[in-house]
Amino acid sequence: MNKTVEQTLLERRSVRRYEREPIPEADLDFIREAIRSTPTSYNGQQFSVIEIADQTLKEKLEALAHQKQFKTCNRVFVFLSDFNKISVAAKAKGLEMPPFQNTADGLIVGTVDAALAMMSAIAAAESRGLGCCPIGYARTVDPAAISELLGLPQGVYLVCALAVGVPREVPQLKPKQPRELVIFREKYGVDDMARRLLDYDETIRRYHLSRESNPSDSDWIGEMLGYYREGMNYQMLDALHRRGYAVEK
Repeated sequence: MNKTVEQTLLERRSVRRYEREPIPEADLDFIREAIRSTPTSYNGQQFSVIEIADQTLKEKLEALAHQKQFKTCNRVFVFLSDFNKISVAAKAKGLEMPPFQNTADGLIVGTVDAALAMMSAIAAAESRGLGCCPIGYARTVDPAAISELLGLPQGVYLVCALAVGVPREVPQLKPKQPRELVIFREKYGVDDMARRLLDYDETIRRYHLSRESNPSDSDWIGEMLGYYREGMNYQMLDALHRRGYAVEK
């Protein structure tokens, strides 16, 4: 079932349960071409993607990240920031590769390129009636183990993984922040931002209470701060250094 652009973008849900049926090859090719056509900084295409269909490899990823989507989906797409390819190209042409990946901007460029590619894949997959779930935990759970499992060379690091498959569920749409908190006019901010954010916090609490699966009394603010506290323990700078991103300035 092909969806309209409006349905694709506004009715997107994170799907974590999938049917066993395969994805049509035409749909996979469309996803691949959407990824390949992603706009990137300088047209440098500072990203690459690993497409994983092998069930054993998916189960190894699931064992590391404890995310069931890895083994239940039909395909995993792993989105990478990649300065290895341009390094190989420069060497082949006898040119010196500047250590751009060691700058904050280089880190941002590769990350943004990979994130844009993932959004291209999501839009393409959703438009064909497939379900998707980004898995950011693949980046932080054990960077060294996952890098070894996927054979990542220096200059390449994992930004995010994406599970794709024929959906077995249609989760409730999660409330997003109101437009005035997301899109500002002419300059940053909006009047009474704190009150509006507290209103959204209550909206999320009511959503959690009313959802069909795993209802809870958790809010948005407390949940996010909990995620940030956990994230303070991730040693991502060390992981980036091991991948050849010695960010200095």
